[in-house]
Amino acid sequence: MVQLKTTFAGLNLENPIIISSSGLTNSVEKIKKLEEAGAGAVVLKSVFEEQINMQAGAMQGYGSPEADDYLGTYVRSHALNEHINLIEQAKKACKIPVIASINCYSDSEWVDFAKMMENAGADALEINILTLQTEKDYTPGSFEQRHIDILRHIKKSVNIPVIMKLGSNFTNPIALINQLYANGAAAVVLFNRFYQPDINIETLTFTNTNVMSNPSELADRLRWTAIASAAVPQVDYAISGGVHCGKGVIKAILAGASAVEICSAIYQYGNKEIATMKNELKEWMESNGYDTLNQFKGKMNANAAGDINPFERTQFMKYYSNHQE
Repeated sequence: MVQLKTTFAGLNLENPIIISSSGLTNSVEKIKKLEEAGAGAVVLKSVFEEQINMQAGAMQGYGSPEADDYLGTYVRSHALNEHINLIEQAKKACKIPVIASINCYSDSEWVDFAKMMENAGADALEINILTLQTEKDYTPGSFEQRHIDILRHIKKSVNIPVIMKLGSNFTNPIALINQLYANGAAAVVLFNRFYQPDINIETLTFTNTNVMSNPSELADRLRWTAIASAAVPQVDYAISGGVHCGKGVIKAILAGASAVEICSAIYQYGNKEIATMKNELKEWMESNGYDTLNQFKGKMNANAAGDINPFERTQFMKYYSNHQE
């Protein structure tokens, strides 16, 4: 009989479909419905450092450093308490793993926050350090080092697994992943999605492009997961972005992922898409003679590519050689 069970970051999942941090996971009622629909785990809506700092800053300006400090502390505590309550309630209501989430860009009070999330019952903690590096005097490597420093400090205070969700803006993700593994990361998620700005040429205002992912984004995730899972196999991997159907789940596992994080497909098609993906995965496994995910996980990663590794090719020589005038 086909089994969809998998292990991700030391957590036992009934299937590899994780609902990523979003408005889909910001209440116990929504999380319970996702569990009933068949989700393997959920990542809670993130605590955002940027948003908290903006709100705290908006509360300042009362002419008293003590008052400003008090209000800033209140905003931070209120935002964190909401997340802590969500963790506690979700753990009481659901059996699937509940992963807390911190979206930060500085190595500050997040260490204390992480410990409070662990005490609230979170099964794991996902750290998302997403920011662009645009300083003219930027020191190469400092952004990568920030990931390592934040991870190292958090690992000193918590015992639950720590998952690092990376952006795609690294020169060499493999070197960073290797260092994250050396400093205690249990898993890596590839990749987070940047907010994409746009310009309205009629109103000359800033807007944004579609916030939803699309299937074309999967190819880049497959490339780096296939390379990383071969180079640093000691950590677990999840693919986030571009997984819109069961075929995407299958490809992710073949590339070396243990799980996928999905969001846009649920927004677009509803919770029923979870069952559709699982059924497509089961049918493919049955038709190919696989009983477990481990039997084909990583079967198509960089180790299986041979001497001419398609994941590391960056040119279109083969394409153009077959399309001559």
